[in-house]
Amino acid sequence: MSIWWSLHLRREAASVPLARRLLIGTMETAGVDPEISYDLSVALTEACANAVEHGGRTPHGGFSGAYRVTAYLDGEKCRIEVADSGPGFPRAQEIRPARPDAEHGRGLCLIQELADHVQIGAKPGRSGTVVSFDKILKWKKDPPLLIA
Repeated sequence: MSIWWSLHLRREAASVPLARRLLIGTMETAGVDPEISYDLSVALTEACANAVEHGGRTPHGGFSGAYRVTAYLDGEKCRIEVADSGPGFPRAQEIRPARPDAEHGRGLCLIQELADHVQIGAKPGRSGTVVSFDKILKWKKDPPLLIA
């Protein structure tokens, strides 16, 4: 069985815990190991917070009040995508660790540490940034649902 869902959310701080709770509930119901579930929920929180903070101004001077979160639990892997309509993330820019005293700039580094594979870029022909990450799943003994 595969599970996937997609949310179209307003760029408001209140949307971030909603996405996180849905992901945690899905993984708990599927029987994903709590540590893996926690790691993915923190990574999702960081990606959503970036979309809320940075994903509103379009390159053509417009404004987008929404972003999208999609999660796929398929077999042994979970893949999450957070897409916004903002100005985009420069492809040539590498993700560098934030200074220890910095109050911002740690989100993408955290996502890289918590996930197995991370891609940051834009979908062809569209503005905005897509943060996509995945992680190999571990399972609890006797999960409520079995994804195979």
